[in-house]
Amino acid sequence: MAQFSKLEVLTAMEEIGLIPVFYNKDFEVAVEIVNACIRGGAKIVEFTNRGDYAYQVFGKLSPHFSESDQDVILGVGSVIDPYTAALYINNGANFIVGPVLNPEVAKICNRRQVPYSPGCGTASEISAANEIGCDIVKIFPGGLIGGPSFVKAVMAPCPWYKLLPTGGVSPTEESLNAWFEAGAVCVGMGSKLIVKDLVAARDWKGIEANVRNALAIIKAFKAKHKSA
Repeated sequence: MAQFSKLEVLTAMEEIGLIPVFYNKDFEVAVEIVNACIRGGAKIVEFTNRGDYAYQVFGKLSPHFSESDQDVILGVGSVIDPYTAALYINNGANFIVGPVLNPEVAKICNRRQVPYSPGCGTASEISAANEIGCDIVKIFPGGLIGGPSFVKAVMAPCPWYKLLPTGGVSPTEESLNAWFEAGAVCVGMGSKLIVKDLVAARDWKGIEANVRNALAIIKAFKAKHKSA
């Protein structure tokens, strides 16, 4: 079962502002990636359900960090059906993310009080996700459905939305400032943050630096926005 309450997870998403996203079939490598994210300042990490036996890797990853670092919040992405959601929740997932909106996944997550962030690409989908209990909605693929301008446009009539763009987000000041200026409460970032070449080279410090630098940009934006 989830180690963190729904409120704790949602609060962490907003306060940190960044969710590193990755998949790796090697448990030891996955541990190193999560550790690099933690050292970089991101205590919330999304492991994606993208490979054969991915649930087995997560099934080892979750208890490992429950024992070694009780502050890290692990969740699972690329979930498209309720059966997979239930499998991961029973393996300790603290939040569920999907590329699409599935009301049946929402039912499973709501029953267990686990946050569900479905992927939405229209104003109607976002509204439907809110209606079935999704507090923070994933905007996906963020860069292909309008980028920051889409977030700004849909939030104009509905400023209560809490949106999490993923896809099309880069760890640069220009990209991150644009998304947060548009109204995003958090961003998800995968291969541009946890770079394939760094993983292949086992350059964990490089991944740590990427995470730290991205969070510094987000922190600076929030500090400036708060004082403005």
